[in-house]
Amino acid sequence: MRIAIIAPPWVPVPPPAYGGTETVLDTLARGLAAAGHEVLLYTTADSTCPVRRSWVFESARGVGAAGAAAAELRHVLAAYEAVADYEVVHDHTLIGPVYANRFPWLPVVTTDHGPFVGDLGPLYRAVSDRAPVIAISHHQASRAAGVNLAGVVHHGVDLDRFAVGEGRGGYGLFLGRMHPDKGVHVAVRAARASGMPLKIAAKMSESHEISYFTERVKPLLGGDTEYIGEVGGAEKVRLLGEATCLLNPIGWPEPFGMVMVEALATGTPVVATHAGAAPEIVEHGVTGFLADDLGELSAALGKVAELDRQACRQAARQRFSADGRRAPRDLPRHSQRKEQRRVWTY
Repeated sequence: MRIAIIAPPWVPVPPPAYGGTETVLDTLARGLAAAGHEVLLYTTADSTCPVRRSWVFESARGVGAAGAAAAELRHVLAAYEAVADYEVVHDHTLIGPVYANRFPWLPVVTTDHGPFVGDLGPLYRAVSDRAPVIAISHHQASRAAGVNLAGVVHHGVDLDRFAVGEGRGGYGLFLGRMHPDKGVHVAVRAARASGMPLKIAAKMSESHEISYFTERVKPLLGGDTEYIGEVGGAEKVRLLGEATCLLNPIGWPEPFGMVMVEALATGTPVVATHAGAAPEIVEHGVTGFLADDLGELSAALGKVAELDRQACRQAARQRFSADGRRAPRDLPRHSQRKEQRRVWTY
């Protein structure tokens, strides 16, 4: 089958460091090609995913801030000209599924990588009758009021790229983006209360990320808490594998949480909040712990080293492997928990 994937133009595929969506698209494109499909990835010229690629922008750098309408529209216009004769188009942009109406013969499916509430809700309600919409978690799907969802597909991880670590580094790891919704300041306070050293590997390039770091995170650094910057590739895998745990105290209903799956793939358990899709990824008491407040997070850090790292790897293999051979399994019982009880403001 001839399958085209349209990536957003903001980050290369795969990303050099931070970029959850772009990591997913790289895994998807390579997996489809390995399965025998003819794949075209419409991206930027600095992408290195080993499938056929096409682009209008030479580099993701300088395209503009994520969400800049003019840049995304130029990218989408060129993309649909390039993919007009494909059998299936999997569009991961925002504008693309709207523009796809100009190609009524073209089967287009889209995945929403963000929330269905706020500005995105009306957009996906408008396009879902024409382009099937895929949710990335059951929690995200539960908030898709009025959207004609085609199904829920969790992101997959290429286990061959994540060696199992021994967890002997003696530190907790925060890995993600420098943003209050990600709970970096909460991670620092929880780790300090438990006596666990913390390494913070976070993207920090946009003005609001820098402001948050300067005002709320930097004053908490020192001692056993270290900010090491943005990481990717082999260094990310090493940090995850040597960590005692991934500390992921998200403070918003995050639609998925790829970093948690990557941690499990290295055998590293996850300590997270009961927010968003976290209960669909972390099995409480088996592959990590789910907490409701700072005290519970701190207590969980004190016992996370007792968990079986092989069970974490096995969970990643059974439930999130990108090779398509996932074992059928019910969601962890905590995935049925109602919406988190608070927005984190610590």
